[in-house]
Amino acid sequence: MSALEALRTRLDAWLAQAAYPLWARLGVDPRNGGFVEAVDQSGSPLALPRRARIHPRQVYAFAQAHALGWSGDVAGIVSRGMNYFTRVYQRPDGLFRALADADGAALDDRALLYDQAFALLGYAAAATALDARSKYEGRALELKRAVESRFGANLGTFYSYEQASEHRETNPHMHLLEAYLAWAEIGLAPQWADGVRNLVDVALTRFIRNDNGAVAESYLASGPPSPGDGGHILEPGHQFEWAWLLLRCERWHSTSLRAFALRLISIGEQHGVHNGVAINAVRDDFTIADGNARFWPQTERLKAALLAAKLTNEPRHWSAAEAAAASFAPYLATTIPGLWFDVRLPSGKLVDAPAPASTFYHLVGAMLALKLAPRP
Repeated sequence: MSALEALRTRLDAWLAQAAYPLWARLGVDPRNGGFVEAVDQSGSPLALPRRARIHPRQVYAFAQAHALGWSGDVAGIVSRGMNYFTRVYQRPDGLFRALADADGAALDDRALLYDQAFALLGYAAAATALDARSKYEGRALELKRAVESRFGANLGTFYSYEQASEHRETNPHMHLLEAYLAWAEIGLAPQWADGVRNLVDVALTRFIRNDNGAVAESYLASGPPSPGDGGHILEPGHQFEWAWLLLRCERWHSTSLRAFALRLISIGEQHGVHNGVAINAVRDDFTIADGNARFWPQTERLKAALLAAKLTNEPRHWSAAEAAAASFAPYLATTIPGLWFDVRLPSGKLVDAPAPASTFYHLVGAMLALKLAPRP
């Protein structure tokens, strides 16, 4: 058995036997079916305000549970979670507000593009898990129209907030592409594939820089990177995430996307991996901006490496996938199995802090990619 296969076996067991049972028990509010923001390392759910994005991300995570070996109440958790999300967060205009407290009272009524993207992804996950594609595609198309009406800007880009801005943030566009792609793969409406092609065009013409092939976090509407940190910070995790999406989009786009994606992976591996982990941020001259390493970039590194390995069968990508999977171990070495540490310091020390629920979506995506990847 290869090292990657051994890692796959251990991670599969951890997910099905520890993580899913724990988060079903501690991460779901028994009063209303909503999802908590975090669980501390003693196993106590925290009564923190709940961001809108947490709910569809957790719906996505639980919607994959049967495929990943957990036999719990997937349909019940997904159904109650979506009902809670729409009841508490959806505004009268159909968009989703940003924040509510643990009792469901609105705390921030703004609609953010990032949250709408995850609402669309949650709809896609629920459609599959509940065998209700027609129901959820109808809702998703209504939200897509609202998003494009309220957030649409120039040259195919979107505002991050409802009000006009001179900046274009790449991260919400990336997750909107992820959501459109999820629907293009399972839905019937041709608008999803059109949306995928549009956002890929934006990535190729506006976001992937000509000088170094990387994607920065923020650009001016006129094209160049934003002044200040936003335009000159590159997150290795996002290079991997964009690469994974572009490789998946090849069937939907007339342009060959592989060279762009593999360049993003190369940037992440060469400049963003230090001491065995993908760090949080480098500058656009590839010097370190934030040497801490959150858990989620490791999961995106694994997803990108596995898909690149599948498509190219190049040993370097298999090696990167093995290294990425091996890097999970310290993050998962918690006293209570099924939790995780969120931050690793440059020294290698893991910060003893609550496990954020938002990471589960990243973890499940990586585990699914690992489970479905061909054996090397």
